[in-house]
Amino acid sequence: MYLPPHDPHVDDPMRFKPLFRIHLMERKCATVECMYGHKGPHNGHIQIVKKDEFSTKCNQTDHHRMSGGRQEEFRTWLREEWGRTLEDIFHEHMQELILMKFIYTSQYDNCLTYRRIYLPPCSPDDLIPPGLFKGTYGSHGLEIVMLSFHGRKAKGTKITGDPNIPAGQQTVEIDLAHPLQLPEVENLRDFSELSRLVLEVQEQVRREEQERQQRQEQGEHSQPAACQPASNPLGAEGAQGEETAAGAEGTAQDKAPASQPFVLPMGVISRNEDYPRTCRVCFYGTGLIAGHGFTSPERTPGVFVLFDDDRFGFIWLELKSFSLYSRIKVSFQNAQAPSREAFEEMLKNIQSLAT
Repeated sequence: MYLPPHDPHVDDPMRFKPLFRIHLMERKCATVECMYGHKGPHNGHIQIVKKDEFSTKCNQTDHHRMSGGRQEEFRTWLREEWGRTLEDIFHEHMQELILMKFIYTSQYDNCLTYRRIYLPPCSPDDLIPPGLFKGTYGSHGLEIVMLSFHGRKAKGTKITGDPNIPAGQQTVEIDLAHPLQLPEVENLRDFSELSRLVLEVQEQVRREEQERQQRQEQGEHSQPAACQPASNPLGAEGAQGEETAAGAEGTAQDKAPASQPFVLPMGVISRNEDYPRTCRVCFYGTGLIAGHGFTSPERTPGVFVLFDDDRFGFIWLELKSFSLYSRIKVSFQNAQAPSREAFEEMLKNIQSLAT
């Protein structure tokens, strides 16, 4: 199991923890050992469920328990997972979320199901190389996100989840057709100024989507051989808007400087204050938020900030929060998707499992 570094140090390397091992014996026999817990290897079982999926089961779950009971187990997990003690965490809401995460994870430690994950395919047109990133998620700590590109959109899919947003859900979506020109640093410190810019783009995106739907409905109701009148203002305006949006990314990046000063607006909370003070380009995007247990999920506006090939950020406008992401540089063998279709199918599957 690859664990993220301790919060909020996103640039630190991943941590490695063995979960099971297999001893191949003579005469095609094998023994399976569970490595979970703190009492050493013990008897386990592996079952192949179907293609690209298998399950492990621990046959001696008492090896996972500690003599000091759940309280000792929680404190040990806290040191390993967060690198701190409960006394170090003063925020009550954070204590509640951490305890909730411990309860969720520890109740499934005796039987685990594994499914294959493909790394996203690369394209020369991608903004940066796609891949896996460690990201700060406020009181939830660090989580793993897969960044992939899909034409005019980029998606950040959660590989690890939390009590609010489970793994498999699309945590952020970046609209590459709508770059954002940030104000000068002095004005950027004003949160209301950034909020105004983002909400203006959100309204523009909403209008373009509405016009696109209206054109589709008009096309469905018209005869196959019929043409839209050249003087139709809605069609002309909509087409022009779509053409402008499609070319906006290239135009903005051609004209944008190699880097521009960046600072978080006053009032925006960041777990990691060591974020870069220059960025390449910014885009309008949306982030997924929800209550505990993935209740009442909704997409809210935000800003995708590209720092360099290995780091990006996302400003959650409604939460007044900033997530910093850093690339995972572990080399995974045989993890590339055999085709883009196979990768898209995998994304659908893990999202359906989450919901």
